[in-house]
Formats: sequence, structure tokens, C-alpha cells
Amino acid sequence: MSPFDIVAIILVLIGTFFGIVATIGVIRLPDLYTRAHATSKNDTLGIVLTLTGVALVFGTGVTTAKTVLLAIFVFITNPTAAHAITRAAYDQNIVPWTADTEVKTEGDD
Repeated sequence: MSPFDIVAIILVLIGTFFGIVATIGVIRLPDLYTRAHATSKNDTLGIVLTLTGVALVFGTGVTTAKTVLLAIFVFITNPTAAHAITRAAYDQNIVPWTADTEVKTEGDD
């Protein structure tokens, strides 16, 4: 196993970790704004790290160039999309969650 393979495995594992953290954030966080933050930060970092690891495995060539371009595209568009979604929610007067906001559960009627 070459050093590039070891670094690629580490990058993919770290990227997978950030992807799992983003998924947990979407499930556990209380409102749209905090969920968008979790997905835009963690998901972007996870995807970029994973694609960097994949690019290391591919070596040099057209496939690596496409993978790097895909990582750059995700790095630019994912936070931009999250910002647009939260801005649209703000424009629709969706109130952010605060400590004073009561969180309803299934048993509360």
C-alpha cells in the first residue's frame, strides 16, 4: 500500500465522518436555519475531503481533473444554495428557533 493510498483512505474516512455529522445535524437540530448550517458546513467539507481522497486514488489524468473540478463546484455551490434557502425562509418570515421557543413532541397535543 503506497503512501498516497493511506492518505486517500484517511481523507475518505474523515469525509465520511463529516457526512455522518451533517446527517445527525439534520436529524437533531430544531429548525431550518441550524439544519442549513449543519449541512452547508459539514456536508461541504465531507464531500470535498472524500473527493480529494478519490482524486489521490485515481492518480493523474482526466478523471482526476474531473474529480477536482467537481470538488470545486461543490465547494462553491453548496454553501451558496444553503444561503439562498435560508434567505428565502427569512423572507417568508419563518422564525428562527430560540431558547424561548417551545419545542413540541409527539405526546404534546
